[in-house]
Amino acid sequence: MASHTSRYSLYRALRQHLKLADRRNVAFEQNKAAKYILYIGVAFVILYLMMFGVIFALAANDSKWLCASELMYGLSPLILTVDFFVRFIVQQTPTQLVKPYSLLPISKFACIDCFIANSVLSLGNLTWFAMFIPYVIMAVIFSEGVLATIGFLFGFYLLIIINSQWYSLARTLINTHIAWWALPAAIYAVMFSPWYIGSGAGFERLCDTYAHLGEWLPGWNILAYICLFALLALLIFINRRVQYRQIWEELGKVEQTKIRHASKLAFFNRFGETGEYLKLEAKSIMRNKNLRKTFIFAGIFVLIISLIVSYTDVYSGEYMTIFWCIYNFAIFGAMILVKVMCYEGNYIECLMIHKENIISLLSAKFYFYCALLLIPFILMIPTLITGKCTLLMLLGVMMFTAGVVHCLFFQMAVYNKQTIPLNTKLIGKGGMENNYLQIVVEMIVFIVPIILIKVLEALFGSTAAYTIILCIGILFVLGHPLWIRNIYNRMQKRRYVNLEGFRSSR
Repeated sequence: MASHTSRYSLYRALRQHLKLADRRNVAFEQNKAAKYILYIGVAFVILYLMMFGVIFALAANDSKWLCASELMYGLSPLILTVDFFVRFIVQQTPTQLVKPYSLLPISKFACIDCFIANSVLSLGNLTWFAMFIPYVIMAVIFSEGVLATIGFLFGFYLLIIINSQWYSLARTLINTHIAWWALPAAIYAVMFSPWYIGSGAGFERLCDTYAHLGEWLPGWNILAYICLFALLALLIFINRRVQYRQIWEELGKVEQTKIRHASKLAFFNRFGETGEYLKLEAKSIMRNKNLRKTFIFAGIFVLIISLIVSYTDVYSGEYMTIFWCIYNFAIFGAMILVKVMCYEGNYIECLMIHKENIISLLSAKFYFYCALLLIPFILMIPTLITGKCTLLMLLGVMMFTAGVVHCLFFQMAVYNKQTIPLNTKLIGKGGMENNYLQIVVEMIVFIVPIILIKVLEALFGSTAAYTIILCIGILFVLGHPLWIRNIYNRMQKRRYVNLEGFRSSR
């Protein structure tokens, strides 16, 4: 009994530390302000989920082939897939929180068990109930009874918890090596195989295949629940073993320096001091594990989105084409540039030696990421041939991204003050807390341009709208010395606060 009591006390202490970690985060003040904006966004998401719940309920009531429970379980692969990828934004892995406790005289799995339990019991796992509750009220409870309704909700809750452990395991492995992306790719390829394999393949067959879950779980089939609990236990067991192994491998890792030929990037010498910072940007991506991995992910996303938009009819609607066009051009900035100065926080003191080093650094970053926009532009040329996009549209969105969107991302240089490790991934402090202000800026970047384009199209027509967007982008590009100087002056006013944050988060 004493052992169980002491372990419970340890779990309580660790949970309290998790709550305090957010308040002690160096970015707490800016997160506190941005959280309110993020809460508004979450409220809209909940409203959308409720709306989908009502829509699906109306469809279930009109269905002659499937009962309400079976219909929603038929959509479960889509729900679980969306849930998996959304967790990359909102859920951290236990490995990122264990380092402070690694030398304490406590059980080697105690911390990991606590954080796994925290992820299982998180209220975030109930988010999907914003869709399920209206659905069961309108379609399940009156047609199938209270007992079936409880079984339906409990069954989906188990699936979501299982998904949380699957995400945690996959995220930890992906953090260790990019090749582990093959694991979720293979899992989801098998999960969605009824959609594309076989003579009767299609979305209806996919739904029919998984609708059979609706025959088991709402009816409180004991075998079905035993299988789900067994799968959850297996994932928790594998998860805690993998996370423990990865943590201690990274903690005990000895850095090995390999002598290799280093490119001098002499081409940038002609640009003087700015050229030296262009070299720094390029070499940081080539040499540092975390930045290189993020850059590769961004490039893969750009390639995949370009191929889907260019060669399929999935996003053939005008609205979706505009959205993915904007997303494609902004993705390098959304994944890397929004964290401007966070990687430089590892050596920020060196940049502060000369008065205007930061201006040259920011200018070099601006030129570098403007040049990267040529990648999505070239990859989206096939959309010109298929007629999905016009040349004016691509040029307008590219220049708007180069000018206005990059200007918004660069504003984070004033407020970012948390160092992101260059190579340490699993136990690095920089990955522990979400910067909600960064998320808010990303939301603005992906939503506001679409609204602006649609308003301009309604007022002046498509050609005039993209011409205006193009001109605004060019003005911001030409005026970049002015807004970079403004960012620098505001950074100087906050330099001691930011320096303290960078140092304390290393």
